[in-house]
Amino acid sequence: MGGDMQILPGSSHRPALKRPVWIIFLVSLVSLFLACSYIYPPHGDAACYVFSSKGCKAVTDRPLPSPARELTDEEFASKVVFRDILHIPRIQPKYSKIAFMFLTPSSLPFEKLWDRFFCGHEGKFSVYVHASKEQPVHVSRYFLNREIHSDKVGWGKISMVDAERRLLAHALKDPDNQQFVLLSESCIPLHSFDYVYDYLMHANMSFVDCFFDPGPHGNGRYSKHMLPVVEKKDFRKGAQWFSIRRQHALVVMADSLYYSRFRDFCKIIDPGGIANWSVTHVDWSERKWHPKSYRARDVTYELLKNITSIELSVHVTSDEKREEQVQACLWNGVRRPCYLFARKFYPETLHKLMKLLNF
Repeated sequence: MGGDMQILPGSSHRPALKRPVWIIFLVSLVSLFLACSYIYPPHGDAACYVFSSKGCKAVTDRPLPSPARELTDEEFASKVVFRDILHIPRIQPKYSKIAFMFLTPSSLPFEKLWDRFFCGHEGKFSVYVHASKEQPVHVSRYFLNREIHSDKVGWGKISMVDAERRLLAHALKDPDNQQFVLLSESCIPLHSFDYVYDYLMHANMSFVDCFFDPGPHGNGRYSKHMLPVVEKKDFRKGAQWFSIRRQHALVVMADSLYYSRFRDFCKIIDPGGIANWSVTHVDWSERKWHPKSYRARDVTYELLKNITSIELSVHVTSDEKREEQVQACLWNGVRRPCYLFARKFYPETLHKLMKLLNF
């Protein structure tokens, strides 16, 4: 396909649901992984692997409503810090960059594809690699010496959140990094670099997947030990793969209050500016413990074109109703295709992807 794939209208005609009034941002790092929710079934209060949220509402200068209870000193201090961070004037540096943060066990099988994606756009991106098991072997100059201090990561454990925070901390050291994208070793780009850069740099929001699931793999994993800081009605879950603005990245790093609750009891706050869908596509249609993984035989022009045509974000609850929650992907209030990246692709798909994705 030449350049970017043509964007086709989505095939679904289901009306989008009204977006929630509030969506809490998972301050300890994104509404914990949809995948983890399915891997570990609930076993009482301690079995908890999803982040909480209070929904989404733009930040204003109006005073916050009085809480139903008196806040602890720790909660009050956190709210003050978050408020000040989020009210910092957004100043774009002369050379704004996207930080591409790769969370991987070892080598990245799609480095050649990412090399083509990055080529010619030096000065507009930074690369960070957290390899939790083995030292990566690189084939692209853009990934050489880009490993950060890493530690072991347990799937669905708080160590995964720690690794994401570690990536953010290193990426925040560069003041030119204004957008922060978390990716796995099985992720691929769907569009040209220019398309992705313009999409993220001109967006007035961060992209964090988040939805309410009353079923056993959603609110069924809530622990009462998280009270009073996190209430059950505020619990949310979603995929971990986010793209966030610098201010939200700072909020994540500044937080210890909510992070400690999930670390100790579950394994969370956006005062605004969060779109509760991720720009990374993953297919859960098979209703298994893991999302669909693509083999070489699955990778076709039609598959990639269909993914880039999707304009609706769909979540399915884990209770008996299997209720679908559908909303349009709104970019600065305008309906646009949802996804910039996609996963999970097996390494064997590299050759076909190199032929089909002509950046």
